[in-house]
Amino acid sequence: MKGQIGTAAKGIQALGIILALSSVPTAVYAWGDEGHEIVALIAAHYLEPAVLTKVNNMLATDTTNLTPSRKMDIEATWADKFRESSQEHRSETQLWHYVDIEISAPDLKAACFGQPPLNGTAASAGPANDCIVDKIDEFVAELKDPATSDAERLLALQFILHFVGDIHQPLHASDDHDRGGNQETVKAASVKKPGNLHGFWDTQFVAMQGRGKTAIAKKLIAQITPAQRTQWGSGSAADWAKESFASAKVNAYGPLPTPTSPHHYTLPKSYVTNAKGVVAEQLSKAGVRLAFVLNNALQ
Repeated sequence: MKGQIGTAAKGIQALGIILALSSVPTAVYAWGDEGHEIVALIAAHYLEPAVLTKVNNMLATDTTNLTPSRKMDIEATWADKFRESSQEHRSETQLWHYVDIEISAPDLKAACFGQPPLNGTAASAGPANDCIVDKIDEFVAELKDPATSDAERLLALQFILHFVGDIHQPLHASDDHDRGGNQETVKAASVKKPGNLHGFWDTQFVAMQGRGKTAIAKKLIAQITPAQRTQWGSGSAADWAKESFASAKVNAYGPLPTPTSPHHYTLPKSYVTNAKGVVAEQLSKAGVRLAFVLNNALQ
C-alpha cells in the first residue's frame, strides 16, 4: 500500500495477475460476504438516482478481478478480497477493518494507534497501523474532493463500501483482551457447528435473518421507518464506532453465560434471539449510513 497501493493505477492493473498467482488462506471476514452484500443492497435502495449512477460507473472501471462482478453489492466485499490477495496487502490493510476499543478501558484514540496523520499521502498509502474510524474519514474526504485521481477515487469508494459495514459489526469495534471475540469458543443449539464468538456475529446471526441476501435486504428495508432513516442517517465514523462498542458491551459480551470451561460458552436461546435482532438492526443502520455517506460525497 505504500506509494498509494503501489501507485494506485499500477497496483490496480497488477492485481489480477497477483490474484492468479496467489493462493492465500481464507480469513474470517466481518459480516461475511452476505452481510456486506445486504448492507450494500440496503444502501442502494436509499441512494439518489444520480449518485447510484455515479457509483455504478465508477465500479465499472475496476480491473482487479477480485470480485466476480462489478455490481455494488458484490464490490462491497472487495476490501476483504484485496486484503487476502497477497501477504503484502494483508499486512498493509488488515488493521483498517476494525477498532479494538477495550471493554475494560475504552480509549478510541489509543485503539486508533494515536490517529496518525496522512502527511500529504493518499489514504490508500496511509500507515498500516491505523483503524477503521480514521480510514472511513480519510476515504470519504477523498471521495468528496474533485482533485482526487480517478484511481484513488475508485479505491476510496471500494473501501468505503466495505468499511461502513465493518464498523457496524459490534465485535469490530470492541475487544475484551480476546481479539474481538475470536478467542471465545461458542456453540448454540440452533447452530450446527461450534465456532468463535466473533464468527457467530459475522455470519451465523446474519444467516438467521432469512434465505438469500436479496430477500433479507428487502425484509430489512420494509422494517426501516422514516423516523429511523432520519435518525440513523447522521453522525460520524467515531460516533458509529462508539455505538457499536456500546452494543458489543451490552449484547455480545454482557449476556455471555458462565463458561463451561475457560473461554468456552454454550449460548442460551435468549442470547441467540437477542443477537439476531441486534444484527438485523446493525445491518439496517449500516445500509442507511452507507447511503448517507455516498449521497453526501457524490451529490
